[in-house]
Amino acid sequence: MQFKSIVKSLALVSALSLGAIGNASAQAVGVNTGPTTLQLGVMKCHVLSGTRVYLLIRSTADVECVWEYKGATEKYHGETGIALGLDLSFKENEEMAFTVLAGNGNVTPGQHSLAGKFVGGTADAALGVGVGVKVLVGGGKNNISLQPLALAGSTGSVGASAGLGFLYIEAPKK
Repeated sequence: MQFKSIVKSLALVSALSLGAIGNASAQAVGVNTGPTTLQLGVMKCHVLSGTRVYLLIRSTADVECVWEYKGATEKYHGETGIALGLDLSFKENEEMAFTVLAGNGNVTPGQHSLAGKFVGGTADAALGVGVGVKVLVGGGKNNISLQPLALAGSTGSVGASAGLGFLYIEAPKK
């Protein structure tokens, strides 16, 4: 149980660091991040046990995500996986962390502003303990995006996967 908390902490610290590095890198190569680009905390996602479907060139799993910002918590559910690629992995206790960025400050929890579709490259490798990286682009309404680079961690895993990955999230149905 202690190892799972270490993986979560590592993913959180890495996501925050990558957010700062990503913004600095974008400015260094001349991308205008604008004076109103704001870092709005971290969204953490957990893959639900028993929901992963492996089809060799495509895999899917249900996720639950939590975004904490300004003392409020907003929950999302959705799906993640590989749309086209090779998935030869079997994972348990999979976690992901994304830095949340916004183009303006007009964001308040309760609006589910992060809901959207994100796609891009993904790669994971594991033997007991797994690590992975996702380079996802896309966005939700209100000019919100996830930091394109996210780290993932898992325990009880074996195998490797790579391909065109995705994360689709939406507000929970009531």
